[in-house]
Amino acid sequence: MNNRRRMTGVVTSNKMTKTVVVEITRVFRHPLYRKVVHSSKRVKAHDEIGCQIGDQVQIVESRPLSRDKRWVVESVVKREIRTADTGVADLKVEIVSEETEANDDSA
Repeated sequence: MNNRRRMTGVVTSNKMTKTVVVEITRVFRHPLYRKVVHSSKRVKAHDEIGCQIGDQVQIVESRPLSRDKRWVVESVVKREIRTADTGVADLKVEIVSEETEANDDSA
């Protein structure tokens, strides 16, 4: 195993060709004030696998591939299962039920 840094993050954008934006979040306690601090960093990573938005991926540092890219997607830890109609079906059911109730009342 090599001694390159490896981090885990969530893919937030895949609109570029062979590049994804990965958001790395970390939670730690401030050393002096003892308050919980949430920090996040967004990095661009080279993607040959074909990651989707919401996937949890492991990235590894590499040589500079472009002006902004210094990371490569090593593996997908967890796939995000997304559907195009998330929440739309419930809305349609409510609208249809309201229409049928209105029709029943007028008849």
